[in-house]
Amino acid sequence: MTSEPPLLETPANGIPDVVDTAEELSSSITSLAAGQGPIAVDAERASGIRYGQRAFLVQLRRQGAGTFLLDSETLGDLSGLNPALGSDEWVIHSVTQDLPCLQDRGMAPAALFDTELAARLLGWDKFGLAAVAERTLGVRLAKEHSAADWSTRPLPKAWLNYAALDVEVLLPIRDVLHQELLDADRWEFAEQEFAHLLDFVPKHFDEPWRRTHGLSKLRSRRDIARVRELWQARDAMAREADIAPSRLLRDRELIALARSGVKSSDDIMATWRRLSRAEASRLFRAYRKASRLRAEDLPPRHEKPRQRQSPFTHTDLKERVAALKSAMSELSQKLAIPHDVLLQPALVKSLAAQSHVDVGDFLAEAGARPWQIELSAPVLTDALARLPRA
Repeated sequence: MTSEPPLLETPANGIPDVVDTAEELSSSITSLAAGQGPIAVDAERASGIRYGQRAFLVQLRRQGAGTFLLDSETLGDLSGLNPALGSDEWVIHSVTQDLPCLQDRGMAPAALFDTELAARLLGWDKFGLAAVAERTLGVRLAKEHSAADWSTRPLPKAWLNYAALDVEVLLPIRDVLHQELLDADRWEFAEQEFAHLLDFVPKHFDEPWRRTHGLSKLRSRRDIARVRELWQARDAMAREADIAPSRLLRDRELIALARSGVKSSDDIMATWRRLSRAEASRLFRAYRKASRLRAEDLPPRHEKPRQRQSPFTHTDLKERVAALKSAMSELSQKLAIPHDVLLQPALVKSLAAQSHVDVGDFLAEAGARPWQIELSAPVLTDALARLPRA
C-alpha cells in the first residue's frame, strides 16, 4: 500500500502579516525590488459571494524578499509593484483565471510562466495546483479554503496560512516543470504560449444574459424577453449590493420566474421569501416591462450569429468539422497534448468553413502560435485534401 505524500502544513518562514496600509505596501515594494529572479503570484477572490471577480488578497513571493500578503481590496491600486518586479517572470497557476483580476488592480507582468499550462503541455492528466505540487515536489497541499469568502475581514489565520503556502510552492514547481519541458523538447512551445498569454483578455459577450443556464429550453420569445429584463435587473441589484447575482436568484429560479405568470411583487415574495420587498418590486417591474413589449421588440430565440461566408451547406460543413476534429484528436493522442492546447477548437471549426485556403497562412492570421501551426497544419491540410471541395 502506497503511503500518502506528507502534508505541507505551514510556511517555512511563518505566516506574514497582511499588508493593508500605504506605508506597508511601500516597504513591501522596496523588499520585492531587492529580491532576485521570478516572482510567484496568486490571487484570492470571493466567487459566488461578491459581485464580479476582483482580487481580495494578492500573494507574492520572491527569492531574497520573502512572502507578502496584500489586502488588495483595501489597498486598491497595486501598480507600484510593476517597476519593482521589472522584467522578471511572474509564476502563476492558471493565468487565464488570475491575470484579469490582477490587471484590475493595476498589475502588469512583463513575462509569464503558467504552471497549469506547463503541466498540460506535458500531457499530465491532473493539472490543479495540488496535483502538480504532489507530482513535482512530493507534498500535499490542503485546498479546503479555495472557495472561501476572501472578502472576510479580518482574514482567519488558517486562510492566511493556506494563501502563503500557495505561493511558497510555485517557484520550486516552476523549476521542475521548466526542466521537464526542456527534457520533452517542449520548452519552445511553452515560451510561445506564455508570451501569448501576456495579451490575454477574457471573452466578452454582447448579450451576457443569454448565458443564463436553462435559457435554451425556452420556446416563447416573450419568456426570453422576461429572462433578459430579469437578468439585467438582478445584475444591477447585485452590483449595487456587491453580492453575487446567484445570491439573489439562481439561474433556474430566474427561468422559473420568467415562466411563472406572476401578477404582483407579492406573488414573487410568496415564492422567494428571502427577497426583500424592494427586491421583489424591482424584479416585478422588470417582468412587467417584458410582458408589455410589442411583438416586434421581443428578442430572437437565438443570439444573432456572426456572419460567416462559407461555400458549404450546413450538412457538408458539419462533416468537414467532424473530419478536422478527428484528425486533431488523433494528433493530440499521438503527441499527448490536449487538443484544445494543440489548437483552439474555434480555429478548427473556422478552417472547416474555408475553401481553397492555405492552412498555415489561415492559422497564422487567426492567431495560432508557430509551434501549433508547425504541428497542426500538415495534418489539417491532409484531412482537407481528402474532403470534397465546394
